[in-house]
Amino acid sequence: MLRLILSRIGLGLLTLLIVSLVIFVLTQILPGDVASAVLGQNATPENLAVFRHELGLDQPAVLRYLGWLKGVLHGDFGVALTNRRDIVGELWPRFKNTLFLASYAALLALPIAVGFGILAAVREGRLTDRIANIAALVAISAPEFFVGYLLILNLAVNHDWFPSLATVSSDTPFGERVWTVTLPAVTMTFLVTAHMLRMTRNSVLSTMSTPYVEMAFLKGLTRGRVVTRHALPNAAAPIISVIALNLAYLVVGVVVVENVFTYPGIGQYMIDAVNKRDVPVIEACGMVFAAVFITLNTLADVLAILLNPRLRHPR
Repeated sequence: MLRLILSRIGLGLLTLLIVSLVIFVLTQILPGDVASAVLGQNATPENLAVFRHELGLDQPAVLRYLGWLKGVLHGDFGVALTNRRDIVGELWPRFKNTLFLASYAALLALPIAVGFGILAAVREGRLTDRIANIAALVAISAPEFFVGYLLILNLAVNHDWFPSLATVSSDTPFGERVWTVTLPAVTMTFLVTAHMLRMTRNSVLSTMSTPYVEMAFLKGLTRGRVVTRHALPNAAAPIISVIALNLAYLVVGVVVVENVFTYPGIGQYMIDAVNKRDVPVIEACGMVFAAVFITLNTLADVLAILLNPRLRHPR
């Protein structure tokens, strides 16, 4: 089991290294000249040459990548091209805002998704199960920006219950922050809950035809007890995997939601960098998103291994 866990961690690190190479290559082959985009059309050839030298654009791509990767490994993403500020200092408070939003959405989504998924499995084929499936299908089909604008229109414009813009700062009190971030959190909850609900239901139902579950039914146990005591623990591994994927989406997929609500998170920071062609900021945001996604997926793999009794106990 230890060998499997170490192999999963090693594969996660290798994947992150490959992703770093892909991010660097894609940002370097963007059309246009970065120096010209930053300095503007009135820049002289001498200024462009000096600025390209400062950015290291006159060096081979391999050396630029190795230098950038060395800085990333030391926690140094460089400075932004637009304001010459340290990227880590600008990125960290925005990343904390994104984590707060994702955690808020996860606290809303997890009990709803797992609870209704188990309930739908217990009452398979009944009205509760049908309503859950229809609601999940509708939620999955609705894009996040559409859900966000509907919430703004009905809960912020028409009724003035919540603010339409989720503008917060480091000095915002916790209660006010929760109230301000409610609409984007509900928007993200609306999307990830449906996927987790359906996966929880399907995972539980897939174990219902196994011999030990049939034996539990033959002993006279109720369907609810069989599901919660026998089927659910053995269906935990795929449920944990889908929960980890959706938690990763809560962090990585906030770009659109943060843009809709003007939330000062890492997604909004990345959009601003794309508009200004600030390549170091784009690379830093991409690496943070990739690291979060790969870490959560690796953690899900490790938990799935630990929950497997065939791997926990030697034969």
